[in-house]
Amino acid sequence: MDTTYSASSHREGTAVSARGLRKSYGSTTAVDGIDLDISAGEVFALLGPNGAGKSTAVEILEGFRHRDAGEVHVLGADPGTAGRSWRARIGIVWQHRVEGSPLTPLDVVRHFAGYYPESWAPEEVLERVGLGDKARARVRSLSGGQSRRLDVALGIVGRPELLFLDEPTTGFDPEARRRFWTLIRDLAGEGTTIVLTTHYLDEAEALADRVAVISKGRIVARGTPATLGGRAEALATVSWTDDGHRQQIRTAEPTRVVAELMPTFPGEIPELSVHRPTLEETYLRLIEEPGADAQESPAESREELPT
Repeated sequence: MDTTYSASSHREGTAVSARGLRKSYGSTTAVDGIDLDISAGEVFALLGPNGAGKSTAVEILEGFRHRDAGEVHVLGADPGTAGRSWRARIGIVWQHRVEGSPLTPLDVVRHFAGYYPESWAPEEVLERVGLGDKARARVRSLSGGQSRRLDVALGIVGRPELLFLDEPTTGFDPEARRRFWTLIRDLAGEGTTIVLTTHYLDEAEALADRVAVISKGRIVARGTPATLGGRAEALATVSWTDDGHRQQIRTAEPTRVVAELMPTFPGEIPELSVHRPTLEETYLRLIEEPGADAQESPAESREELPT
């Protein structure tokens, strides 16, 4: 594989490129040879259990942690040696929220805006994250979810070309999460590249153009949410009840199975359901021990379930 990189590759649409990325802490290998490409304007989700290495990998991309080996280019520069002008082009929403402060959100965002050459207006940023009505409250009076929105405001105030989001919606209620998703879609539509780490699989499915799953320091699968880990080709499970017994068929043609069942019942097929593997189910399978899913499933199988 050609691992060369030039400024032209960034201009053609590569925001992040990593080859053979490695990082160890003593005898523990946190990142074990990761290759990664993220296109400009893409929303890319990095998934993995705690301790899998995703935070370490992201911190290397952000320039906050040194790598042991590998090549990394972010916005055309090596984050390990890039300077202040490069840092002004990225935004970061850390996993841990800002501490309570006697200042107001408007004061804090206005202060951070001064670090960037082309920042958003602080008032506009607070409106975008849903804190317009709390602009002049005290930061220490904000709820957990509101404090998290302030973190997001600080991450985007500099109009970043590349935005890193580390578990951004922790503490959000359902309505706040949906508003945040709208903000991320808007930022992506404006051309911002977004790298998202999250434990919410529905969030990754709703926002990400592509996802990668890290387990034990290695990327074990990557693709779109719909195709990750062979999800698009996975067998569907058709289930129904017949004479008091639960039946199911695993098949690649669920529509055909339902059509064949219809003439055998006078009306509705009792307790009919058609299920395909969810992103969460696929993710959990991928992070299992190697070999856990080595056995291939038959093209179609039928079984009677215990009742």
